[in-house]
Amino acid sequence: MTQFNLLPDIKLEYLKAQRNRKLVFSISFIVAISAMILVGLLFSYTLVQKAQINKLASDIKVQGATLGKQANLNAILTIQNQIQTLTTLHEQEPNVTNLATYLNQLIPVTANLSSLSVDFNAHTIDMSGNADNLVTINQLVDIIKFANYTIKGQSGTTPAFSSVVLSSFGVSNQGASYTIDFNFDPTLFDNTQQVTLNIPTKVTTRSQIDQPIQLFNQPKTSGAKG
Repeated sequence: MTQFNLLPDIKLEYLKAQRNRKLVFSISFIVAISAMILVGLLFSYTLVQKAQINKLASDIKVQGATLGKQANLNAILTIQNQIQTLTTLHEQEPNVTNLATYLNQLIPVTANLSSLSVDFNAHTIDMSGNADNLVTINQLVDIIKFANYTIKGQSGTTPAFSSVVLSSFGVSNQGASYTIDFNFDPTLFDNTQQVTLNIPTKVTTRSQIDQPIQLFNQPKTSGAKG
């Protein structure tokens, strides 16, 4: 049986064009609907965000009006600010309580102090006292020169003192006297660090005996300048 295609080529092209047009129309419609939905969502989000901003602005005004009615508001805020700065101010101050500990570690058992002056701004110490002989005084100078410190949580040691000078000394029948001037590392008195002073282990000081010995042979002269 023989079949003949009775539709001319132009008809076939027309039908194909119709199908393509319907496909393009369908895709365009879907894209248009999607775009409209997206625009609607963006518009809704904008409205919601604007409403939230307006609500926050209103809450700020209400809270501001409430605070404005608070009696002595400026004084309260000033006190709160001062309280917040107390910790910072304390950390900036030298930890003077470390001084007594360091002196007990530095001064040999056969020596004592008669006067002490500490300048926490210039980081200097001037001290005078007496010892049984000049050997002890030289021993004290060496202790100060070779002392170092460590910081908890950190490795390594650092010299604790520098520019150690035996500025004067004297000898009498009662013993010897001395005056020593030196600089100290400010970290020794840092409130934010846990510092340990280390001295030569072969030297006997008050920190290495069981019972304490009087450090000052006279009432301590107040010479701290910090």
